[in-house]
Amino acid sequence: MFYTYILQSEKNARYYIGHSANIIEILERHNSGKVNATKNKGPWVIVYHERYETKGEANSRELYIKSMKSRVFIEKLISNKN
Repeated sequence: MFYTYILQSEKNARYYIGHSANIIEILERHNSGKVNATKNKGPWVIVYHERYETKGEANSRELYIKSMKSRVFIEKLISNKN
């Protein structure tokens, strides 16, 4: 299984979108400062995730969400997750 995920910074409410096979491990990496894009901007929490069978599907979804370039789009995803 692979995941497309959205993290939110508790520090400044910004979002980070990514994909990974292990979202718990990746959250730890983001919160420990091992990811340059999110270093010193956390702590981060997982606010949304989707599951996919392949890495390619998860990556495609990540790129699609990023291509929307819209905080409103991201917040709609998060609010509709249930």
